[in-house]
Amino acid sequence: MNPRLILAALLLFAIHVPDVVPARAEQSPVAEAQREYNAGHYHRAVDTLSDAVVKSPNDASLHFLLGQCYYQLREFTRAVASFERSVQLVPGQSEYHDWLGKAYGRRAEQAMFLSAMGWARKTHKEFEVAVHLDPSNFEAQRDLIRFEMYAPGILSGGDDRALKHIEALEKLDALQGQLARGEFLNAKKRLAEADTVFAKILDSNTDRIGVCFEVADYYRDRQNTARMSEAIAAAERIDADDRRLKFYRGILLVMKGENPTEAKSLLKAYLATVPDNSDLPAHSSALEWLGKLCEAQKRFSEAAEEYRASLALDPHNRAVEDALKRVEKK
Repeated sequence: MNPRLILAALLLFAIHVPDVVPARAEQSPVAEAQREYNAGHYHRAVDTLSDAVVKSPNDASLHFLLGQCYYQLREFTRAVASFERSVQLVPGQSEYHDWLGKAYGRRAEQAMFLSAMGWARKTHKEFEVAVHLDPSNFEAQRDLIRFEMYAPGILSGGDDRALKHIEALEKLDALQGQLARGEFLNAKKRLAEADTVFAKILDSNTDRIGVCFEVADYYRDRQNTARMSEAIAAAERIDADDRRLKFYRGILLVMKGENPTEAKSLLKAYLATVPDNSDLPAHSSALEWLGKLCEAQKRFSEAAEEYRASLALDPHNRAVEDALKRVEKK
């Protein structure tokens, strides 16, 4: 074949390659929005999804992710609307109902008494539907149990209901059931029994890192630094790079009164690198512990700043309100 023709063919191919490669590299709106969501760029994800919904109004996955974005932005009225649309489009998806229940629950927290009752009933119904559709949706199982632990009987709550669902969960997954039982016992101030349950979980050598962190939360609240340290070490053995470890290591140092510089660095790094997401330790909590660190060092004005920042994210935290009043008097 004529060498000039071969060269011309190669040049023609090279000219057209750039037109092909970017098309393959393009992300779908859901994938692009999910990437932004995972990075904590919720407003950007909302923009992407809002445009996509106009083009594909019957795509339930778009409405669902949009609802999650609004939820993280604490725009719960919009979150409800998006989740309701996703449920309307795909009524058999357990996860959709669970998140709709969460959003209803946050609306209940914001509402006046009579309206809150209505939102609470909707919350319970959605959690029940989520569990019915998929009993292996353990997040929905735990949401339902938590609702029944704290809600009065008039709203379908109560200990008997919660314990019934805990027993059912234990049959499906013993470890998840034990966590739910330990949480129930702790909420009911049956602390000796709760200690026994959480000690059993910690000693189980689980390979589920989320379980380790939940156990660490329990021992943090019980001011048991030795066992909290064991739970964190267990999590490190499972995944030493898990981004939540900065949060828990920082808190443990504050509790033990050790290495305040490292404690501050860990908590600041967590705030800077991990998005504020309902599935992760809250930024408001990290800020609260920074306030406790400053307060312990008698840096009261700095402590007040951290407590105010925490309250800006979680305005109803009475413990932080009391801490702020305390340091403001110093």
